[in-house]
Amino acid sequence: MSGAQARRTFVVEADGGSRGNPGPAGYGAVVRDAASGETLRETAEFIGQATNNVAEYRGLLAGLRAAYELDANAAVLVRMDSKLVVEQMSGRWKIKHPDMRPLALEAAAVFPPDAVSYEWIPREQNKHADRLANEAMDAGKRGERWDAGASRAELDAPAQPSAGEPAAATEPGPTSPATRVGWGPDLGTPTTFVLLRHGETPLTPEKRFSGSGGSDPELSAAGRRQAAAVAEALAARGTIQAVVSSPLRRCQETAATVAGRLGLSVHTDDGLRETDFGAWEGLTFAEVRERYPEDLDTWLASPSAHPTGGGESFAEVARRVAAARDKLLARFASRTVLLVTHVTPVKTLVRLALGAPPESLYRMELSAASLSAIAYYADGNASLRLLNDTGHLR
Repeated sequence: MSGAQARRTFVVEADGGSRGNPGPAGYGAVVRDAASGETLRETAEFIGQATNNVAEYRGLLAGLRAAYELDANAAVLVRMDSKLVVEQMSGRWKIKHPDMRPLALEAAAVFPPDAVSYEWIPREQNKHADRLANEAMDAGKRGERWDAGASRAELDAPAQPSAGEPAAATEPGPTSPATRVGWGPDLGTPTTFVLLRHGETPLTPEKRFSGSGGSDPELSAAGRRQAAAVAEALAARGTIQAVVSSPLRRCQETAATVAGRLGLSVHTDDGLRETDFGAWEGLTFAEVRERYPEDLDTWLASPSAHPTGGGESFAEVARRVAAARDKLLARFASRTVLLVTHVTPVKTLVRLALGAPPESLYRMELSAASLSAIAYYADGNASLRLLNDTGHLR
């Protein structure tokens, strides 16, 4: 993103063990600087009776939290010898065990989804974290707490090469504490995205999954009235300088109505399209719950999980939307642009602007033909100006 500083990158190595499975258990985690390989933080804890898998998840969570304390805006590469944890957190395997699901949700919420990637490594490459976990279990057996000052894990572990950079992160972190919007110097005219969710389609009142992999419905009569109403409201404001739309029909129709009223043309950006919901397209939430209960639970638990039938994960949508955002910011610098798009892209742009966790997607209401607005400043900060305004429809 223009004006944003490059992210610092950490490597988190984590492990957990149980002497009995279940039995006395502990975890260990280490945070390294990815460029130099320097150990920045070690953490370990005896957790009482637990399984190996629960201990491994506890280690992952502790490592991510330690990295977050060092730099909340960092990118993180997690390296573990647990195939189960790596595959589940990457969204490729389902999380069925009730003891692991809440831990996975907590781990997924520490950093934005695109800030973290996962890599499986052989056990011999994870000796530092393994040693920390064993030290914690030994301390627990003695009735003591693990002591970082007495740890020999780093000395006993083989030297680790510095890890390569994970894929470039596309999300900005939360607003920099050193330059709060409204409190810093004058940064000039921001680039403002006015975010318009398209008008209603026949599927909207029935609350059916309607993404980019379905029937591509057109606006209903109610949706066309909504588009006309928002066009009049935006014309009265007189601030929109360009219109960019998702390629899907409902957005193109909404955008054409607004652009026609404003005397502007419509640009199209594929990055603004809705999530592909796979086999869930056209179904209600209740119907998906009945037909694909386990897939739905996994999807709700992890931003990296895919809908049934090869749809898009929210993590993939976030990468796509962030790339479109950055491209449009460069193209329309210091201008006010109307983006006509869908529920998930709007919520994703809001979430990224706020530095909010993935589960915040489920905590925003976004009505058909509603307006939201985000201002982006030259130092990389963003400010949410408006969310789900429907006053023009009353």
